[in-house]
Amino acid sequence: MRYPVNVYVGKVREYAGSKPSAIAKYQVDGELKLTELGLEGDQQAEKVVHGGPDRALCHYPREHYTYWAREFPEQAELFSAPAYGENLSTEGLSEKEVYIGDIFRWGEALIQVTQPRSPCYKLNDHFGISDMSSLMQETGYCGWLYRVILAGNVSTDSPLELVARLSDVTVAEAIATAWHMPFDDEQYHRLLSAAGLSVSWTRTMQKRRISGKIEDNSRRLFGK
Repeated sequence: MRYPVNVYVGKVREYAGSKPSAIAKYQVDGELKLTELGLEGDQQAEKVVHGGPDRALCHYPREHYTYWAREFPEQAELFSAPAYGENLSTEGLSEKEVYIGDIFRWGEALIQVTQPRSPCYKLNDHFGISDMSSLMQETGYCGWLYRVILAGNVSTDSPLELVARLSDVTVAEAIATAWHMPFDDEQYHRLLSAAGLSVSWTRTMQKRRISGKIEDNSRRLFGK
């Protein structure tokens, strides 16, 4: 299958009452250069938790915006791509159809799914909805991230094409394992076995197995 893609990039901006962010993306057209750290011209504000080799690109399914607009009709005009700061937007690909480790061809490049996006508190400020990050996590409408395993020229005219499937763990299952289930060592082991899983998620799952408990996500979700 081939999936036409819309592409977005953005610069870090200051926001009153919140930390700097590059969530405000704009659509680009034509040929672009994709490096191992992402699209040329795109930025991330806090590189400890955003960006880097395992999180070079963010993908958000366009059809999720219909759900959010229905849930928040007074803010419906906010819910269109790239409101969640995504780089890539498609229709017909969701967390249920995409697997950890999937490799897609995009123009000259190859990109690999590494983890679900981990929603953070900046989304609460961006939308003016105090628990948006938590709602994304609860619904599983999080999107996912890629590493670039072969850099090169890409184009908004080039579709994404799945060329390899390396695990049996969907992004939706990874989200459920991490955030919707009680402690389950067997499921953590299953997720750890997924080829291509990011270093960050590998670390988190292994720390759970060692400690025997689930970490507190309140700082990520609410900034405190």
